[in-house]
Amino acid sequence: MNKTLYIVRHGQTDLNKQGIIQGRGKDTDLNDEGRLQARQFFAAYKQVGFDKIYISALKRTQQSVQPFIDLGLPYEKLPGLDELAWGIHEGQAASPELRADFLEVMRNWVAGNLDVKFEGGESPNEVKIRQLEAMDVIMSHPEEETVLICMHGRAMRLLLCILTDKPLTEMDNFPHQNLVLYKLTYDGSKFTIVDFNNALHLKTPEQLSEKDQNIRG
Repeated sequence: MNKTLYIVRHGQTDLNKQGIIQGRGKDTDLNDEGRLQARQFFAAYKQVGFDKIYISALKRTQQSVQPFIDLGLPYEKLPGLDELAWGIHEGQAASPELRADFLEVMRNWVAGNLDVKFEGGESPNEVKIRQLEAMDVIMSHPEEETVLICMHGRAMRLLLCILTDKPLTEMDNFPHQNLVLYKLTYDGSKFTIVDFNNALHLKTPEQLSEKDQNIRG
């Protein structure tokens, strides 16, 4: 079975813009910038011919790919694609104390302590369990050869580790921004990243360098 996955993070929300912790427990809408990003992504990839769209249970993912859904493409919500829950810190603005708390948790994760989590939140190992369940659903449909997945930043980093057989401790090796693209191909035995952290669709023609223009064709 061959399959191509286009995995994107959702567009910008006001909480993203304000630097407020979002997570699984905040079901926020896209802001004006996020809606623009959704239109830019659609304009760049509307001719791909996706067989199916998978989104998280949070509305910002559906809003990010709504132009594709409006074409009549089938879609499915999978809670396993939701963002990692940050527990008691969701909805909090950045502060020196919060940054220190996050730095401590991140250090634990990099050190391999992947069961560490904030109160009321989720650990990377817990997210991995539900992501594997979501991927079981996605991979159970061999007829869906080209799939669009819209999810969330931290969750996307974890999923990319899972798909490429890398330890979750390497999650921060997958940079991202709002509505950035990772494209992966599956040859029946393994996934390969063929487009890494692609944000060309978010640039205006004036922002694209001559090299970028050549890449775009």
